[in-house]
Amino acid sequence: MASSGTEGTAANLLKQKRDTGSKSDVSEKTRFIEDREEEMENSGSTQGRSGRSNGGEEAGMEEEGSRERRGKCGRCADRCEKLFSCCLTSYHPLPAAPTWSDSCVHAVRCPPHGTAAQVFTLVMMVVLGWAALWAVTKEEALPGGNLFALTVLLVLCVIGGRLIQFIKLPPLLGMLIVGILLRNVPGIMVGSWINPVWASAIRLVALTVILIRAGLGLDPVQLRRLSCTVLLLALVPCVVEAATLAVVVHFLLDFPWLWGFMLGFVLAAVSPAVVVPSMLWLQEIGLGVDQGIPTLVIASGSVDDVIAITGFAVCLGITFTTGDLVFTIFRGPIELLMGIVGGILAGIFLWYFPSKDQKSLPRRRVWMLFGTGLLMAFGSRTAGYAGSGALGCLVMAFVAGFSWEDDKEPVEAMMADMWGVAQPFLFGLIGAEVDVTKIQPQTIGLGVAAIVIGCVVRMAASAASVSCAGFTWKERLFVAIAWLPRATVQAAIGSTALDTARELTPQDSTNKKLGIQLLAIAVLVILITAPIGSALISLTARRLLRKSTKEDSDRDSAIEMNNIGDCARGEDIELQVCSAEGGEHDSAERKYDGDV
Repeated sequence: MASSGTEGTAANLLKQKRDTGSKSDVSEKTRFIEDREEEMENSGSTQGRSGRSNGGEEAGMEEEGSRERRGKCGRCADRCEKLFSCCLTSYHPLPAAPTWSDSCVHAVRCPPHGTAAQVFTLVMMVVLGWAALWAVTKEEALPGGNLFALTVLLVLCVIGGRLIQFIKLPPLLGMLIVGILLRNVPGIMVGSWINPVWASAIRLVALTVILIRAGLGLDPVQLRRLSCTVLLLALVPCVVEAATLAVVVHFLLDFPWLWGFMLGFVLAAVSPAVVVPSMLWLQEIGLGVDQGIPTLVIASGSVDDVIAITGFAVCLGITFTTGDLVFTIFRGPIELLMGIVGGILAGIFLWYFPSKDQKSLPRRRVWMLFGTGLLMAFGSRTAGYAGSGALGCLVMAFVAGFSWEDDKEPVEAMMADMWGVAQPFLFGLIGAEVDVTKIQPQTIGLGVAAIVIGCVVRMAASAASVSCAGFTWKERLFVAIAWLPRATVQAAIGSTALDTARELTPQDSTNKKLGIQLLAIAVLVILITAPIGSALISLTARRLLRKSTKEDSDRDSAIEMNNIGDCARGEDIELQVCSAEGGEHDSAERKYDGDV
């Protein structure tokens, strides 16, 4: 037993020895692996440091090279700056209280800035545009050519519109005066170089733009409320003035009755080209909007023109027996129906095309709207129903805008930009149609008397037509004033009777004489009513119309929201201060508890 115990003890000692040896081997292997890893890390760090040192040296060399290059350029720039220091605004800033001479000298210093830079940019745009036209068309862009005359007309009309705004008058008045001067000043006669076909087409394009803007600006609520008043205002003043003028010119100028009514309907047509921009201006500044006055005048204007053109066409047909008389009589209602139905269908089409998921939606809507309007305006004239085109454009824009609702504002903004280009062409070309040499001296006095009598009767009829609409006497007076300007229809159809007389009755000198007198009085009515009417609208609007309460409420709500926002921000600051103080108090308590 002793021997067995000794053997067991020896076995245990051998086992412990083997375990100790294996552990020592493992530890030696572990130390070897750790030593190898440390050597690899040291070598990697050494390589990294060497790489970084090499990269730093390269970066330093590049920086030195760039510094040398910048030094050369900088010295050159400094020399140039010192050389031209007399022309630089950085060396000669504008004084705190500059004189007129200081402002003029500072305006032309470099770099270009302010009004001088804007004027130079506009001049270069005009020069480059004319140069491009000359490169393409050659003679047409030189003095005496059609495109040269249109370019001069556009530039001078823009300048005239800007200048007349300094005396608080609408720009269209300055554009109209410029057009008249370019046609009638001896030695210039630029207006006579314009091709009549081009002038007619451009006027129709510009009229399409303003009618689309008018349709987008119509208020459906006010239009529904004033629907009967729209028809009365379109029908009563036109018919009453035409009948009055027929009687007056019959006794003053010995006009036959048919020629008298023909002249009456020519003069009775209100000009949407003059009235509509003024009404849009009223909508922008919020005058008469709550009462629906701009919407009433815009909507009635197109219907008034259709009635006047229809009456003129009926009298012309009876006088020269052109075409079927029965069809001529019913032509007016047919054109009204065509314009309304066509405008509604086109507007519904624009509800769905372009679709709302397309990109650049406002821009595509503008092109679809404008393209459809041009198709209706030119297509109706080609088909012989010119009156329906203007009404169709108005109805189409109104129906399309009714569906677009809040998305209509970008479209209106783009159409306003297009109107900025179309407006000078429209009124400049209308003014260029006025030929003073065709006005006979013996016709001027009696013609002016007839025009004044017709305007007085028209104002009374206009005020009576809106007497049941709930307007105050000031608002009725303003509607009567807004119904005065004439230009577009008179320029378009003023010479139609004379042209028809020359074509159908070339041997009848009486018809030619009557046609010349009719044209002369149409020119007179443009010269008298267009500038005076537009000026009266702009001067009397603030005194006769009431300010929109919607804008006041919007402004009050905006102020209230700003106050609420200020209060909310104040409460947030107080909460942040309180939370900060509470946090400091809690940290102090925790610190005290920890010390304890």
